[in-house]
Amino acid sequence: MRTSFSIAAVLVGTAVAAPTIPFVTTNAVIPLQDGATGALSAIAEVSRRQSATQACFVIGSTALPQEVADVAASLASTVTCDNSVKTLSGVPDVTSGSTTFSSIDFSKSKQTPLQFALSQFATAEPLANTDLQTFQDMLNVYEATEAGIRSVGGSLAIKVPKFFLEMQVSRIQTAQGNPPTAAGLQVDHLRDKVLKNAPKEASNLLDQVTQLATQLS
Repeated sequence: MRTSFSIAAVLVGTAVAAPTIPFVTTNAVIPLQDGATGALSAIAEVSRRQSATQACFVIGSTALPQEVADVAASLASTVTCDNSVKTLSGVPDVTSGSTTFSSIDFSKSKQTPLQFALSQFATAEPLANTDLQTFQDMLNVYEATEAGIRSVGGSLAIKVPKFFLEMQVSRIQTAQGNPPTAAGLQVDHLRDKVLKNAPKEASNLLDQVTQLATQLS
């Protein structure tokens, strides 16, 4: 009995005295060289911008400019996609409200992008009587399609009618007594965006854009 007790005591003593095994916590950071860190940061930024949208129309992996990524994210729950119909650069046909991009696709017209925008996206007279929601829906599908095009590195001819629609929305909001406050949404700023992206358009069309920007009532 004494021998058994001694052996047990030795075993217990051995267990107590056994060294603990060191471990690495989940907060441990493995240092990387500056170049590797920079590369990983760039990859993380691309991933963040793309995944942040969670939008059905962002079909590619090309990094979106931050402004476009923000717009896409805001439209992700508003715009729906019809994957059975492809539009520009293979982007699914998108719908906002009762407006579908394919029904107002400038590329299907024989007109230039600005000619199409001026004729298709004309406002009511007086301006304040224009249906703002309809114009917002048209802008939504153009912005969503642009984001999809950018995600695959496609042609950005869509910017002319898109900026024109933005200007029209800003004009309507201003006429209805609710002018946008952000600098990038001001009528004059958007007028300049249209003109800058339409250098090959006829001068009389550019003049019409300039004139519209002065008509805010």
